[in-house]
Amino acid sequence: MNRKDRYTYIIEYFSKHNPDATSELEYKNPYELLIAVVLSAQCTDKRVNMTTPNFFKRYPTVEKLSEATPEEIFEHIRSITYPNSKSKYLSGLAKMIVKDFNSNIPDNIDDLQKLPGVGRKTANVVVSVLFNKPAMAVDTHVFRVSARIGLTVNAKTPEQAEKQLVSFFPEHIIAKAHHWLILHGRYVCLARKPKCEKCGITKVCKHYNTIVKQQATQK
Repeated sequence: MNRKDRYTYIIEYFSKHNPDATSELEYKNPYELLIAVVLSAQCTDKRVNMTTPNFFKRYPTVEKLSEATPEEIFEHIRSITYPNSKSKYLSGLAKMIVKDFNSNIPDNIDDLQKLPGVGRKTANVVVSVLFNKPAMAVDTHVFRVSARIGLTVNAKTPEQAEKQLVSFFPEHIIAKAHHWLILHGRYVCLARKPKCEKCGITKVCKHYNTIVKQQATQK
């Protein structure tokens, strides 16, 4: 099966089985999503969602957050991975948003990446989820799953994977395709032991058809 046909199958499958795929982070406005995404780096969405309700009670707006010191912020995110670094990022990005962006969350990747703690992946998530722009955020799940399935070939970095994915997925599908891949990686195509027996796309999965089947015949 060539890659074009594989993409077609994947789009048809997830359009049917997960048509409303979206972020599992809980948020009410652009400010809350940005904070949640920054906190989610190398941390589970579940843990972030447990932390943000109290955080947003203390800092309901970016203006309030901009007034806090990293030390104060740390006390509210200590259960999150890398709280020291993230408390500094949140303090810095809040101050920059207030000062340079009139307290508005930037709506483009270039401006978002100027903010402390916001890399390309985070920026892509924000513009995709908030502004429905055709951006593909490649985290560890997306990077792993897209390579296993065969959607990407010889991609050595997230940016290389991103370029391949956006070149094959139709533009209007890209934002949703990110959620398809990340959720598939989170619940089915696990890193150490993928649940191939529960997967609905083994028919077109390169990993399954070249490795799993081969291992089964050798037993």
